[in-house]
Amino acid sequence: MYRPLADAVRPTTLDDIVGQQHILGENGLLRRTAQSGKIPNMVFYGPSGTGKTTVAGIIANNSDRTLKRLNATTASIADIRAITEEPDTLLAPAGVLLYLDEIQYFNKKQQQSLLEFIENGKITLIAATTENPYFYVYNAILSRSTVFEFKQISANDAVTAINRAIRIARETENITADIEPNLPEFIAAACGGDVRKAINAVELLFAAGPRKDGRIRLMLEDAKQASQRSAMRYDRDSDAHYDILSALQKSVRGSDPDAGLHYLARLLEAGDLISACRRLLVMAAEDIGLAFPQAIPIVKACVDSALQLGLPEARIPLADAVVLLATVPKSNTAYLGIDAALADVRAGKTGPVPRELQNKHADGTGFEREQGYKYPHDYPNRWVRQQYLPDELAGTVYYKFGENKNEQAAKRFADEIKK
Repeated sequence: MYRPLADAVRPTTLDDIVGQQHILGENGLLRRTAQSGKIPNMVFYGPSGTGKTTVAGIIANNSDRTLKRLNATTASIADIRAITEEPDTLLAPAGVLLYLDEIQYFNKKQQQSLLEFIENGKITLIAATTENPYFYVYNAILSRSTVFEFKQISANDAVTAINRAIRIARETENITADIEPNLPEFIAAACGGDVRKAINAVELLFAAGPRKDGRIRLMLEDAKQASQRSAMRYDRDSDAHYDILSALQKSVRGSDPDAGLHYLARLLEAGDLISACRRLLVMAAEDIGLAFPQAIPIVKACVDSALQLGLPEARIPLADAVVLLATVPKSNTAYLGIDAALADVRAGKTGPVPRELQNKHADGTGFEREQGYKYPHDYPNRWVRQQYLPDELAGTVYYKFGENKNEQAAKRFADEIKK
């Protein structure tokens, strides 16, 4: 019977797990919890291929609980009830250890159905998710669980797993492998921290590698094809999507054009042209703003060009936009100003518009009164002192001039005409 290499390579002890030293190291909290035999409800959070399922299996084997597995993409409340009603489950004094993968796909009602069995001890839950559990897991589940974050596997740790997979595949087939230089390191870098993808690539190399006289050649060129685009972790509805957009904006805000180009490349390689364009338009106004106001029309022109060109040529004007935004002066004064004004409006701080600023629509109706508006163009320097804010907000300051060259020049002009 065919057995996937990823299953054959799966570790059976915590010592064989690669990475996750922050929770599985010698004094790691999850290691000590697993070794105690007293297993609480837990939520494993992290990217795919980082060991969540494997660790759950090892914990179950080290306890007196029966391990049951469900995937929330296909499971239902009926499946949960069926597990609790099995005779061997009812006879097991410690209950069942349920590993529920992709719990984020359970709706609120389905997650609530778990509470009854968690409370009476029939189920000890280990839920796994690739999304932020504080957004996707019901609060009542979280309050009864300990959250452990599984981090992306480093390339060095992935090499260990890849070499182990090559050794097991070689022993299984009783064949000698001639490995081209740097092949494990290439797969480790290309798998993007997903050990399962790396092992699948090894399995493909053993299936496709040329064989002769009891030897197989594992070639770097085959590895490149097997690992093509596998490092991409991207889903437009996932945390990764928003993480990359956030990293792009924060890199540009931090004046790092290299990091900005890196995150732009990740968006474009995933084919997400629209999100990149929208975020660049926001950045031009939010982070550069009045320090270099020309950035707004320039970025708009770059975005328009990108949308007309389409990929792959769109990368060129968008790269221009990223480098420009990352290397010009920054200001968020207008952004802070409008948010402060919105906060007052939402808090009910408005008041009637001063009469001198109102439209003259009431004049001639019998309700008119002296408007008293002073037309600035009729005064020296085209400025005259008068109140524009409602009485309730008179004197309120929302906009404060930034320290950049452009805004300081505007401040000097404003101060001069008001003398």
